[in-house]
Amino acid sequence: MNKELRYKLLKIMQTKILSPTSKLANLKKRAQIIADIRAFFAEREVLEVETPLLGRSTATDPHIASFAVPWLGTSGAQNVRYLQTSPEFPMKRLLSAGIGSIYQITKVFRSDEQGRWHHPEFTMLEWYRVGFNHYDLMREVDLLLQRILKTPQAERATYAELFERYLSINPHLSSIQALQACAKKNKLTLSSDKHENRDFWLNLLMSHCIEPHLGETRPILVMDFPASQAALAKVRDDLPPVAERFEAYYKGIELLNGYHELTDAEEHKRRFLGDNQKRKKMGLPEIPLDEAFLQTIENMPDCAGVALGVDRLVMLALGANLLADVMSFADV
Repeated sequence: MNKELRYKLLKIMQTKILSPTSKLANLKKRAQIIADIRAFFAEREVLEVETPLLGRSTATDPHIASFAVPWLGTSGAQNVRYLQTSPEFPMKRLLSAGIGSIYQITKVFRSDEQGRWHHPEFTMLEWYRVGFNHYDLMREVDLLLQRILKTPQAERATYAELFERYLSINPHLSSIQALQACAKKNKLTLSSDKHENRDFWLNLLMSHCIEPHLGETRPILVMDFPASQAALAKVRDDLPPVAERFEAYYKGIELLNGYHELTDAEEHKRRFLGDNQKRKKMGLPEIPLDEAFLQTIENMPDCAGVALGVDRLVMLALGANLLADVMSFADV
């Protein structure tokens, strides 16, 4: 290879490395979508807030991996701070202080996420509506999706209805053995079937057999998840009990997760400790409890909240195939 050709190839490679991963036209459209989101909340007099990206604690959920950052602090002793996986805890502290309905558009970080629809650093829209339950919030979510994605009114379905529709099983009552048999019937093979957690099998079936079909022509709001998947949502005493939680899907992509928010400090602590026990069994580091959150949460007014992936929303709005198509520099 002669010097001139080698120089040209190096120049092409350098240009590719240095250039944005998204077309500039997409970045301009992204900016307009974010402006539209802000206008949506301004019309409803929902206040925009900012909260810290670093915290003493973070999500305890064993399926969410945080970035732990060394921090010397004023004493010079090395401590750990966490890049936030969600602004949830500090926003709820603001709610507990009486700020009213709020929203935030912010960067969040999850260290195990990379792929077509995942990135370790992404943009989240999170909002909380005082006096709303999850049904009220679902209506508002639907209006936002109609505005940004130009979609018709969303479909609604319960978690159980989807399992019955696509797999002909009841997710609340089926045994682990029945869920395993359903997985095998749908050609979901694992190196080992020795998973004693029902939620493992439910999540496997949901992600592989149900989610790809959801929201093909219009968004769908999925509600009434199993109580074991409540996260930080209230649990309703139905038979069987269900979590007052919902998710939205469009074109097979999960867009958001919403709760009728739990305000019981003791129940929060019990769930956090349960998460840390699961982390220990999985060989994951335990997360220190957010004591400031626990001390203030019972002052939080009745409300509903939701977290939405902005990059995925923009991706769907623009008909893009990859998150990298709507992010300025996705080449981490």
